[in-house]
Amino acid sequence: MTLSALLLQARPPQSILEMVLGGTVPTKIVLLVLCSGSIYAWWLIFHKWKQFREVREQGDQFLEHMEQAQRLEDAYKAILALPESPYGRVFRQGVNFFSELRPGALREGGPPTQGLSLTQLEALRLVLEKEEAEERDELAHGLGTLAIIGSVSPLLGLMGTVIGIMNAFLGITSSGSSNIMAVAPGVAEALVTTVAGLAVAIPAVIAYNHFVGELNLVSGELEGFSSEFIGTLAREGLVS
Repeated sequence: MTLSALLLQARPPQSILEMVLGGTVPTKIVLLVLCSGSIYAWWLIFHKWKQFREVREQGDQFLEHMEQAQRLEDAYKAILALPESPYGRVFRQGVNFFSELRPGALREGGPPTQGLSLTQLEALRLVLEKEEAEERDELAHGLGTLAIIGSVSPLLGLMGTVIGIMNAFLGITSSGSSNIMAVAPGVAEALVTTVAGLAVAIPAVIAYNHFVGELNLVSGELEGFSSEFIGTLAREGLVS
């Protein structure tokens, strides 16, 4: 038996750390799992915060260059100089698909070409929607894990509490004493896992809801841009 265990047997635990060190094996296992989940959740929170911040900055740069461009071809040249972003990839996908349907139509001084038909316009819209879905899936990566951690952690903490209380009652039965001093340490140890589960779940749930809002905002901007892209084609006479 270790020195810490002997000390905990000699006197009641005076802090949460002492309760954890002198706790039962199931309690330590639950706390270890919750600690691992907390570390991974905070890593995800930092990673997604950085990712969405970069996307917002890239979106501002993209819109700024789009507003300065006079023609679709000028916008395409300006976007090529920008770093990779969801907005730029959607735009390039749309331009590339249009260029395959009407080669040379976006080239300055190029021969006049017939605009897109309704069928081709619908195909272009589907291509843009596919790219939007891929970008949305990429940004949503990891959010499902945050949701799982946020929903499972309280249940895992509650399970640890139930196991701890069961062990406390078994200890009372074996010792034959119902004194509050005999019950309190076991109950307090059992409640530690509930507190730990809530401490893991609360930041994960808050972050998940925040990032879902950011994801919906970016998705709305991408959808709006796709509609604006088709509107630009119509304004430049590239849709019949």
